[in-house]
Amino acid sequence: MKQAFLRSSKTAMKLTRSLIRMYPPKSLSLLYSSSHFHGHHYRRQQQQHPPEQNQHERQQRQPDTCPIGSPSRVLKLVASQSDPLLAKEIFDYASRQPNFCHSYSSYLTLILKLGRSNYFSLVDNLLVRLKTERYPVTPILFSHLIKLYAEANLPDKALRTFYTMIEFNCTPLPKHLNRILQILVSHRDHVRPAFDLFKNAHRYGVFPDTKSYNILMRAFCLNGDLSIAYQLFNKMFKRDLVPDVESYHILMQGLCRKGQVNGAVDLLEDMLNKGFVPDALSYTTLLNSLCRKKKLKEAYKLLCRMKVKGCNPDIVHYNTIILGFCREGRAIDACKVLEDMESNGCLPNTVSYRTLVSGLCDRGFLNEGKKYMEEMVSKGFSPHFSVIHALIKGLCNVGRVEEACSVLGEILTHGEVPHSDTWFIVVPRICEGTEMLGIEEIQKDLRK
Repeated sequence: MKQAFLRSSKTAMKLTRSLIRMYPPKSLSLLYSSSHFHGHHYRRQQQQHPPEQNQHERQQRQPDTCPIGSPSRVLKLVASQSDPLLAKEIFDYASRQPNFCHSYSSYLTLILKLGRSNYFSLVDNLLVRLKTERYPVTPILFSHLIKLYAEANLPDKALRTFYTMIEFNCTPLPKHLNRILQILVSHRDHVRPAFDLFKNAHRYGVFPDTKSYNILMRAFCLNGDLSIAYQLFNKMFKRDLVPDVESYHILMQGLCRKGQVNGAVDLLEDMLNKGFVPDALSYTTLLNSLCRKKKLKEAYKLLCRMKVKGCNPDIVHYNTIILGFCREGRAIDACKVLEDMESNGCLPNTVSYRTLVSGLCDRGFLNEGKKYMEEMVSKGFSPHFSVIHALIKGLCNVGRVEEACSVLGEILTHGEVPHSDTWFIVVPRICEGTEMLGIEEIQKDLRK
């Protein structure tokens, strides 16, 4: 009993401080005048006048019986609190006042405050009260709840929200379904519950859309269940739904992960035949897979077709092909790709030059490597120290020490710092045939 009294006293003190912050003394006097001063004044008037003369006045003053104020004032108090537990105490204090009824906005505000602080058991209690007192609930409440459960990493509560909406006679929208599906499939052990919800949603008046199918297709592709993803893809046509570019991309990506590049290319052709314009990401996926499968001829053809099919190749596409050729020792062919990209209005970047120079030097094409290194530096791009090392080492190995020194000087002029290993290659070659005391000591210093 004592604890209850102390708790009630603390709440009253906190509430008073909140009122003082929200309302200056003059406003507070107005706030309490209807419940205290008017009540005292009214009783005194009753002694002086017959009751029937004050009936109209009594009816006018009857609604303002809560010491804390009207529902709109309570809403302001709840909304102004940074501490969600204090906001809850204010809410409960107002609930205990005679003839007081909270607005739906107060419930919504408090639920969001508690949810953002992970007081989900208190949120559940408020939802029960809303249902018991039969408040008309709007879908926006559940949109917020689903988001809160996602942020708190609570997939089971997100799933439960779908059925809670049904209990409130609030039919979920496809966007609610899709958001819940996204939360569920982000956890590998919740893919099956997501699939069950997807299959049963129509029983509750919610019909999955193309995005719903895409979410499930991606989940099954990531799990390696490509056959199920294909079944979902084909069912879209039976349900009078039209797959979009993302639908095709998901399947192409799944096929490429399985190493089935030819199937992915066939899917691209099907996509083009049906009037879809593949996005840049779809082409990137295919180009990467073709290059890794060493199908460079097919990859280059696809790159050339992109512009014709309405998707201009970007720097990522070109760099993918350049890397593919260099990996296979065909750096000279990569040079042609670099020339093509410039003629198509796509300028090479640091990655383009670094990949190309390294590829050329690895295959012994030092003249070409030196040429592109100079071009790279002149355009303000910074060569990686490994690229500098590859060119210097190559020149020194074939006895072109002076050219190596010239390249090194040019690099230093532009503020680049070669790796110590590069110096270990150059310095002995410069000093070869001459007496230089302490060369070993200098090399030791460089290693520090």
